[in-house]
Amino acid sequence: MSCLQELCSGLPFYPLPPNRGRVSDMPHAPIRTPHLTPQEQKVALRNALRYFPSDLHSILLPEFANELREFGHIYMYRFCPQIDMRAYPITQYPCKIKAAAAIMHMIMNNLDPCVAQFPQELVTYGGNGQVFSNWAQVIPNYSSRDEYEKMFAMGVTMYGQMTAGSYCYIGPQGIVHGTVLTVLNAGRRYLGLDNLSGKVFVTSGLGGMSGAQAKAAAIIGCVGVIAEVDKTALNKRHQQGWLMQITDNLDQCVAQIREARRKKTALSLGYHGNVVDLWERLVEEYELTGELLVDLGSDQTSCHNPFSGGYYPAELTFEAANQMMHTDPNGFRKLVQESLKRQVKAINKLSEKGMFFWDYGNAFLLEAKRAGADVEKAGGGTLEFKFPSYVQHIMGDIFSLGFGPFRWVCTSADPSDLAETDTIATSVLEDIANEEETSSFVKQQYSDNIHWIREAAKHNMVVGSQARILYSDQNGRVKIAVAINRAIAAGKIKAPVVISRDHHDVSGTDSPYRETSNIYDGSAFCADMAVQNFVGDSFRGATWVSLHNGGGVGWGEVINGGFGLVLDGSTDAEGRAKMMLNWDVSNGVARRCWSGNHKAYEAICRTMKEHSGLRITLPHCVEDERILDKELQN
Repeated sequence: MSCLQELCSGLPFYPLPPNRGRVSDMPHAPIRTPHLTPQEQKVALRNALRYFPSDLHSILLPEFANELREFGHIYMYRFCPQIDMRAYPITQYPCKIKAAAAIMHMIMNNLDPCVAQFPQELVTYGGNGQVFSNWAQVIPNYSSRDEYEKMFAMGVTMYGQMTAGSYCYIGPQGIVHGTVLTVLNAGRRYLGLDNLSGKVFVTSGLGGMSGAQAKAAAIIGCVGVIAEVDKTALNKRHQQGWLMQITDNLDQCVAQIREARRKKTALSLGYHGNVVDLWERLVEEYELTGELLVDLGSDQTSCHNPFSGGYYPAELTFEAANQMMHTDPNGFRKLVQESLKRQVKAINKLSEKGMFFWDYGNAFLLEAKRAGADVEKAGGGTLEFKFPSYVQHIMGDIFSLGFGPFRWVCTSADPSDLAETDTIATSVLEDIANEEETSSFVKQQYSDNIHWIREAAKHNMVVGSQARILYSDQNGRVKIAVAINRAIAAGKIKAPVVISRDHHDVSGTDSPYRETSNIYDGSAFCADMAVQNFVGDSFRGATWVSLHNGGGVGWGEVINGGFGLVLDGSTDAEGRAKMMLNWDVSNGVARRCWSGNHKAYEAICRTMKEHSGLRITLPHCVEDERILDKELQN
């Protein structure tokens, strides 16, 4: 398949395309070790061959068997299209309806080598967040890691992560904005500062989602130091301009931190090496000089997938680790767990001296606990650690008010359309922020987002499709969507716009170790919010919906509901946007409100009344816990 028209013809059988194998100069997913039994291998091969006529099985069987043995999964590299994989302007897709073309626009963007982490393995981000299981699909608790690896190898399931499974990943920009807000609000909460110039934020990971950290540091104006073991990922971020400087020398790294702190200059510094070595060096510097060189810390490795390329042990080189995880998985697991314990030990020492560390929802503390590291909170519950979850401590109140990662994609692929949507969104947010009834906390969130969208175009955020993201509440999302739809109708925007969101939102995800961690009513392990979101969005006009297991916290730990909605300028699209977006946000606000987030009650009531005319009756809450304690003692 070498053109868009050929994609409509289905799989090429007669003749078969040549088997070119894997492209050598492209990053590839680590080799998987599913440990299939002979019978399970037969199932995997049968599952792969079912896509093809029986007279082709004799050709494809040995080829697929070799991929299963060599890579741990049947990717069907032979059928990887030879077309330049990217988000083409919507007018170039052969289609009967624009909604179908919009879906292809989104899918191909997620497989664009500039966007995807491992394009030939159909992995968009997170080490295993896939758009499809193999190239023939262009298109609990059996959710354990071991069961998943087997079922994935057999071709009956895949890991949708959070936005790969709904084709709504838009590259690192999708998380840059959330990272900006997280670090800004961490500075406000932990340091009491709005201005973070001269403050140092240390973290790790420059792959898919974590690649956003460098750009966020530059936008905020702090000193961001990000460790990365994969030189390809590090160089990619540097070439894209997301990293200002890179080094593989710890002495040089420490010197650059000191200079940037002293001059209070913004810096995004990539350290090519293991983050464990970086944390331990920062401890040594404190012990030698008494100087604490880090103010804020976190981790964004793909720790939900620690033994298959998501986390690399300090004792091995990157290349040796990739080899060992395949040849000696048990030994590799032990080394990973030893590194987790070392990393936590260093973090604990620096935290005792005044550095503020938070869990970034990537299962880092969960896997550290499983490794035996000192992360448990004294007197805490099963979901609590000594370091707080960033959702619970930093972003929770924002989500409770309905703010979350709203996003859109201009399917014309024309930057001028994106610029027009930026102008529209800015105008909408300014109007809402200037309303007298808007509370000071909500005004601050709008102010942050207005600053973001004004600056976004200056920072070269677009990788792949012409997309934008900003955090907005229910009121803002509906008004922005309606304004964009009317601009399409008026010809100010040349082609349909797809609206969506990250699942890491007020109502898209049930995840007891992140989005719904420590939710007050004890419903953290229930998946009702994601399922209701998925079903409600489908009835209220979404163009497509998705419901899938997977996310940055691991197998069996999260359920996501997602959507895509095509705005085409019609009155029908405006009606669907109003119906669906109101539900998409309110579903989560209601859950968080009824689960006891008292701080958000008053603002939620006011927002509901002002913008929809609805009055909601809130639960009668026990304000004094001593009443319950006394009764239980009796």
